[in-house]
Amino acid sequence: MDVYLAIASKRDVREYAATPVSDDAVHRILDAGRLAGSARNRQPWRFYVVEDPAVRDQLAEAVYVPSNVRGAALVVAITTGGKGSGGLDCGRAAQNMMLAAWGEGIVSCPNGLADPDRAHATLPLGDEEQIHTVLSFGYPARPRDPISRTAEQWSEAANRRPLDDLVRRI
Repeated sequence: MDVYLAIASKRDVREYAATPVSDDAVHRILDAGRLAGSARNRQPWRFYVVEDPAVRDQLAEAVYVPSNVRGAALVVAITTGGKGSGGLDCGRAAQNMMLAAWGEGIVSCPNGLADPDRAHATLPLGDEEQIHTVLSFGYPARPRDPISRTAEQWSEAANRRPLDDLVRRI
């Protein structure tokens, strides 16, 4: 898929089919996160793939919309080693993972933490480790067809502020 089309057509999706994600697709998704750029090439992140159903259920209770995590075929928590460090870098890794997934026909959603302390206690993290986001992935419950429109049509249909409202040329 064309990169701009992937960016323009990707939507956060919160309802997943009961189809498992293949090990190869999981590997590519995680590797896309690993390949993200980071400040001074520090690569501050760790990716926790939450496979244990009991741990997943506990983690679901720590995000804003628990059903996003409970219904997903793949759940990944992205962490860094120190408070306040690596937020932008984790965002870059997360976006890489979600775009790689979309290229595989897998939808995704970032999940914010309603209870960061509970989330931290759920995973085997070090004291200084901090969860930045929890990503949920799966095949879509309803079919998605990115090539049904052009990138420009997807862009026009996006619920986003107009580009002219955002860009200032100096």
